[in-house]
Amino acid sequence: MDLVMQQIWPEHASLDDQQLERLYTYPEGRRWLAVNYVSSADGAVEVGGRARRLSSPADQKVLKLGSDLADVLLVGATTAMVEEFRGVHPDESTLELRRRHGLRDVPPTAVVTTGRSLPADAPVIVEAAAPTLVITCAAAPVKKQKAWEAAGAELLIAGEDTVDLAAATEALAERGLNRIDCEGGPHLFGGLLTAGVVDELRLTISPLLVSGTHERIATGLPLDPIDLELASVLTEDGAMLVRYLVRNRPAKP
Repeated sequence: MDLVMQQIWPEHASLDDQQLERLYTYPEGRRWLAVNYVSSADGAVEVGGRARRLSSPADQKVLKLGSDLADVLLVGATTAMVEEFRGVHPDESTLELRRRHGLRDVPPTAVVTTGRSLPADAPVIVEAAAPTLVITCAAAPVKKQKAWEAAGAELLIAGEDTVDLAAATEALAERGLNRIDCEGGPHLFGGLLTAGVVDELRLTISPLLVSGTHERIATGLPLDPIDLELASVLTEDGAMLVRYLVRNRPAKP
């Protein structure tokens, strides 16, 4: 049975799969970077080191839809390792959806790393269904760069001593990868905000309280507050699924 979610803003409606697909489709004709997160009601982004314990069938549905409709998945190396990320392995329904939208069958995964936290035998590299893009900086050890390539990854150098995320997203767009689905983690999200390249936040608020000293969804340099425009609110089994559009971007350094 299909999971039917209730939209409570901007209007009340029950959304079937086709309506949900339209809601989460990326804009045409420009680069668009959407960041996906799930957090507890008190702001925790993980329980026992994993985000999955905060998730729900509704959250998994929109998370999958975000990647199914994307040109590329963007993830930080630590998150890729902790969550044992393997990239997209499409089922028949995903293939049908992607072909209907004119997308390649398998979107590649782009992993951001300075070289310290991504081994060459990481599942996101060796178990991916499409060659993984490793986004790194020129200062990353040459031995590590060669090991990633030998394992089947493609290198994208952006920045000298640190990864230049603005340059990285521009490089993805130059490859025709305009619909960018970011799946964490907090340091990558914070860096993307600082770089001024985030267009949309897709946040699921799980009906759980966990307390503790967990990370926030974005971690990094302080920013002047960034205004968000509420785009939609859905609810299912106590969870709220919220879409925000970024209205003002921080000034580039």
